Amino acid sequence: MLSYTLLAFCLLEGLNILILYFAPQSNKGNGMGAFNAYERAKSNSEVFPLITYLVNWVAGTKLIFVLLLIGIAFTGGTIVKLVSIAALIVSISTFYWRLYPAIRLMDQQDSITPKGYSRTLGMMIGAFLLTFTIVFLIAVFNLPKQM
Repeated sequence: MLSYTLLAFCLLEGLNILILYFAPQSNKGNGMGAFNAYERAKSNSEVFPLITYLVNWVAGTKLIFVLLLIGIAFTGGTIVKLVSIAALIVSISTFYWRLYPAIRLMDQQDSITPKGYSRTLGMMIGAFLLTFTIVFLIAVFNLPKQM
């Protein structure tokens, strides 16, 4: 169950990585197309290279984590997988600390298309966190049986 959860997350994040690298203008996944300023930034020769760099940096960082999680899913023991799930819960939770307030503000300022995208994204991230938490708790309560 832990491995399947990690691999499912890796699949979804892998698709986001492909979008960031090969179709950053997309409004799917983590694509920048939802941000109205992305298209306008293309005409700014100083800002757009920075945005492109940051988008590729995010994609590269996601790739590192996905590959590490794949390695853990296939070779890690139960405890390592549990710690990995706990790390995902903590790290993904930080979305609500800095990213969610920023994207909610942009949504309120009509800087995101479609309107309400911040709410959808917030619920989707919440669903990830709930899934990871449930899987983590089930695995912890079954831990003595697995060892």
